[in-house]
Amino acid sequence: MGRIRTYEWEDPSISAAAVGRATGLEFLREMQAGRLPGPPIAATLDFSLDEVDEGRAVFSMTPGEEHYNPIGSVHGGVYATLLDSAAGCAVQSTLPPGMGYTSLDLTVKFLKRITADTGRVRAIGTVISRGRQTALAEARLVDTRERLLAHATSSCILFPVPASAT
Repeated sequence: MGRIRTYEWEDPSISAAAVGRATGLEFLREMQAGRLPGPPIAATLDFSLDEVDEGRAVFSMTPGEEHYNPIGSVHGGVYATLLDSAAGCAVQSTLPPGMGYTSLDLTVKFLKRITADTGRVRAIGTVISRGRQTALAEARLVDTRERLLAHATSSCILFPVPASAT
């Protein structure tokens, strides 16, 4: 029998319009508190921003079979999405008003198989180095026993965000 999963999300242009108006940390805290809508990808994969401080961001999710690849385990793209989110938002948390970022690259090492039996996983992102134009961050994906499931490094480019027309 087929399975059905439904979900909803809010208009992503609302959050996008708020980027750069405050510090990156303030932006992420507004999103975490629900005063800004989260990104649609968080609803699609059912993950959440649990913690954010300057230079650090933590996302979590409980893997389910809706995240599986054809061989019966969580797809590597799900791992990569969590790790990219954690590393990128760790960088974003260090940005002053008027600045934005985007990932230049993401290198992921998959270390352990994840299934629906794994339980809740956390992606913990931290900034390693931040300059004026680039930043380097890492993210670790761990289970509830703090076992390392995957690791990633990410380079991000930093840029001024154009002033909003509103």
